[in-house]
Amino acid sequence: MALATWHSSDPLQESGDLQEEALAQPAPPRRARSAHRFAKATLGPLAILAVIVGIWELVSYVVLDPQRRFLLPPLQTIFHQAFFIHSNLSVLLSALGVTTEVAMAGLGLSIIIGMLIAIAMSEFKSMERGLYPYLVVLQTIPILALVPLVGFWLGFGFTARIVVCVLISLFPIIASTLFGLQSATRAYHELFDLHHASRFTKLVKLKLPMALPSTFNGFRISAGLSVIGEIVGGYFFQQGKPDIGVLLDQFTAQLNGTMLFGAIFIASLLGVAVFWTFGGISSLVVGNWKE
Repeated sequence: MALATWHSSDPLQESGDLQEEALAQPAPPRRARSAHRFAKATLGPLAILAVIVGIWELVSYVVLDPQRRFLLPPLQTIFHQAFFIHSNLSVLLSALGVTTEVAMAGLGLSIIIGMLIAIAMSEFKSMERGLYPYLVVLQTIPILALVPLVGFWLGFGFTARIVVCVLISLFPIIASTLFGLQSATRAYHELFDLHHASRFTKLVKLKLPMALPSTFNGFRISAGLSVIGEIVGGYFFQQGKPDIGVLLDQFTAQLNGTMLFGAIFIASLLGVAVFWTFGGISSLVVGNWKE
């Protein structure tokens, strides 16, 4: 009897019984799992957003006097003035179109130039050793110091704005692509050497596929930087069609806090949109194949 009692309280047996019970229970439906993942992904950001909105409203209505409330207008005032009055919204959307056009043109040019430079540096070590230090120097120079020089050399129009976008967004593409091209292990290279693969074959079938995850990370970073570069260029150049940078300067001079924050919000939405766009493209192109 004692032996039977001891066996009935065996922890291994109890663990096996619990596992059998867990396996016997039906798995939650896919819709429930998706809803659970969605809730986990959104509750945190929504909670932080609620805190930010609360602090914003507290500062606007309690801390600031009515005469100084233009420094941080209430959110409802900003959205009403900037996005629900047709004339103001038209001005913002027109500037957004110009900013998007220039930023995407600069980003596309940065992608082409950056990938060509990264491929050349990965294929020729002497070029990497000679060129990389100057790329680092270019990255460390404040963009505000380069913008006036670009204006002096190229004028203050569309071309100069694109060049500013390229200067600020080029380095992340080169660095991330070069890192990805060099991420293939020695075993992969030896496998290709075993089959007498040419340098071009290694580049196309080994290095570039291995570099895709890192390259798309660089694209996402440079996409946001290109938007910043366009806004900075427009802010300084003040020529051509008004973009968000021009509006920021105008609203600051007018002490128009509501429209200034409206322009900042719409510029931020543009940066988030291009970041998410390249993230989606990365998921479609790369997926989980590398892991």
